[in-house]
Amino acid sequence: MSSKPEYQHLLLFGKWSFKDVKVNDIGLKSVIDLKPVLLPHSFGRHEHQKFAKSKVNVVERLANDLMHFGKKYAKNTGRMGGKKYHALKIVRSAFEIIQLRTGMNPIQVLVRALENAAPNEDTTRIMYGGVVYHVAVDISPQRRLDLALRFISEGVREATFNKMISVEEALAEELILAANNDQNSYAIKKKNEQERIALSSR
Repeated sequence: MSSKPEYQHLLLFGKWSFKDVKVNDIGLKSVIDLKPVLLPHSFGRHEHQKFAKSKVNVVERLANDLMHFGKKYAKNTGRMGGKKYHALKIVRSAFEIIQLRTGMNPIQVLVRALENAAPNEDTTRIMYGGVVYHVAVDISPQRRLDLALRFISEGVREATFNKMISVEEALAEELILAANNDQNSYAIKKKNEQERIALSSR
């Protein structure tokens, strides 16, 4: 008998399999963690280790970003500040909506959305002779994933703030649009805007 337990049979929330989920973007393969889990909750074990967030399941990272859901321009405040299980229930409900609307594995839809929403370029400020210049730079894989998750969660906030749409519906809609590379997606708009600014700074 093997000393290492076998987790391949685990289904996310007891419903969705990680088995056939593929990451097509070679740059993001190393940072999108798809290790099978039943409940995506690591209890912050990675918090004090450098770059360890790359080993946190990607569904949990989405839930972590959704916890920043309070005042419009503030993090970790209001009704979602620190409420991890509330965020996980939102993700589960959104995944059920995605499966009903698309017939696809919602984990695969999430991965496609992240691949499409992850920008390849950004700008940074350099000072040369007392003058500040903006210069285009390539982005590391981990930051690409961070920005994609941020853009998606910001899109959900924008779609639900003082609106009659529920957060679960907004998250499902944003993920489906981003997975289809639709220009109506907030995350895709932000990515294109960032890359356009970087292109003009080359």
